[in-house]
Amino acid sequence: MMAERVESFRLKRPDEIEKMRAAGRILGACLAHVAAAVRPGITTLDLDREADTFIRDHGCIPGFIGYNNFPNALCVSVDDEVVHGIPGKRVLRDGNLVSLDCGLILDGWWADSGLSVPCGEPADGVRRLIDVTRTALDHGIAAAQPGHHIGDIGHAVQTYVESEGYSVVRQYVGHGIGRNMHEPPQVPNYGRPGSGNLIKPGYVLAIEPMVNAGDPEVHVLEDGWTVVTDDGRLSSYAEHTVAITEDGPQVLTLRPEPAVAER
Repeated sequence: MMAERVESFRLKRPDEIEKMRAAGRILGACLAHVAAAVRPGITTLDLDREADTFIRDHGCIPGFIGYNNFPNALCVSVDDEVVHGIPGKRVLRDGNLVSLDCGLILDGWWADSGLSVPCGEPADGVRRLIDVTRTALDHGIAAAQPGHHIGDIGHAVQTYVESEGYSVVRQYVGHGIGRNMHEPPQVPNYGRPGSGNLIKPGYVLAIEPMVNAGDPEVHVLEDGWTVVTDDGRLSSYAEHTVAITEDGPQVLTLRPEPAVAER
């Protein structure tokens, strides 16, 4: 999502992190539900309706609807689409790589998360790209320790992704999150160790590697939203909202069904 202008940033109190955890728990369940619905023959708009209904049925607001005029509750990006795909009449086919990105608001607090899944039987390269992206997110989260820096997160993601022969997108980055979906600081998926903001307990970050099978360059389609790879090769995405505590990073958007979360 394109960021709105946020003038202030402050560390979250433990009670505020618990409110975000409640939002994150619902979002994790929502994404597990939508991921399980991905199959050949379903449309991307069908998936959006699943997400919208789930969010409202759980007393939350679909945060993406109307955000900078985005029309839907869910971003669905397929194959060479990196992020911000607008749901519509597109029918998913066997072998597609499908990226799901969703955000919701509960009692004024945001949660933002997403994952990539194969549709049906994975095409060549789809499974490995998804697995590398998910593992890159794990590396980024592990680096988000109190006393580390934002650059340590990006360095961990970039180093791992490039060691596997892939590239990280640079035009779009992770972000702080709280009362607003996009808050300082930005969290790039590349960087130098020891650079950027000092990470402190009370930070809540949306860490979101975007990994391309080919070159890192991307561009936006005429719809003003959908980001695609310049070379037309596959892209995968994974995201969690993560709170930094005295004991280290805690994922607030865990999904309740490991079999789905690991797809």
